[in-house]
Amino acid sequence: MNAPLSAIRLTGESDFVCPTIAEVVAGTASGQTRVGQAEIGTFASGMPIMIPVMVARASEPGPTLWLNGAVHGDELNGVLASLDFFHALDGRLLKGTVVVTPICNPVALDARRKRVPQDELDLDQNFPGRAGGSLSQRLAYALFEGIRAQADVVVNFHTMNPYFESEPYAVYKGDASAKVAESDLLGMVACFSPFVACRMITSSAGELPGDNSGALDYQVLNLGKAAIMVELGGGSRQVPAHIEAGRAGLERLAALMGLLPNNGTPFSRSVRRVTKRTHVFSEHGGFFRQHARAGSLLKAGECLGEVQDYAGRLLQRVTYDQDVLIIGIRCDPVVHTGDRIGFIGLEWEEMDA
Repeated sequence: MNAPLSAIRLTGESDFVCPTIAEVVAGTASGQTRVGQAEIGTFASGMPIMIPVMVARASEPGPTLWLNGAVHGDELNGVLASLDFFHALDGRLLKGTVVVTPICNPVALDARRKRVPQDELDLDQNFPGRAGGSLSQRLAYALFEGIRAQADVVVNFHTMNPYFESEPYAVYKGDASAKVAESDLLGMVACFSPFVACRMITSSAGELPGDNSGALDYQVLNLGKAAIMVELGGGSRQVPAHIEAGRAGLERLAALMGLLPNNGTPFSRSVRRVTKRTHVFSEHGGFFRQHARAGSLLKAGECLGEVQDYAGRLLQRVTYDQDVLIIGIRCDPVVHTGDRIGFIGLEWEEMDA
């Protein structure tokens, strides 16, 4: 008979509250596992606003791998992948530390929304944050100060929005001023066997509007610490295969860093690096009929999808005069003019990481 979930506990001190995330991590002794929360503020009701923190520190010193989830409250597969990886450590940590902030945007998660409801800001455009600012800025500041003090490598988990489907892929920042070598970032990305690895220049055209330089991984790279984004499918739903892909990728990354032994499972070191990508938008309101699938190559002249009106009459047919990679495609058929219906790679190359 299985024990109830409430009876399953990690070893070591747990369920504590610390003033800052950095104190949670710094207060974890060698050979100890701790689970707790850092208090960020309070709601009008007086209920605290907390960021959960989980720490596993080996007896031997070594690097710190920091896993972050739910920077957007409706992006969930990375939360579950991080938890699965953490709970599977089971004393195998050879050296170093694993820190998990599985839900760094708790108010957006509880509201089942991407953004923080109190200020309508995108948390992942507000790093490094501000101690005395709005709630999004305070959440960003609390997380970033913990990472600044303790992390060596950061994996920031995302998914596409709930209207889209995609296969797991990765994003890394590639500005010329980057303080971490691109080859190192590609080596980390390869651990997750992504469909593509998108090299993103923060000022590049074709990205969504907003302050791309305010992203967590970009700001972490500016500290001289390695950071990548891993996108595990679509939002607001769990996909077990994508969760497992994230967990397995973390196993390989931890082995690459020397935190865990290499279990010998082979995986491809080849990475499909996308250097130009764009979103595809609906020109009309109506219904988007998907003709292709995420994670595939769309040949020149083949149809990505069609937009039909309320009577089923064709309004827009999306094709290209070149091959493109379908990174993501809309699965919700209801669209308005200007809605995104696809996300595609235009230029890419195969590389060994």
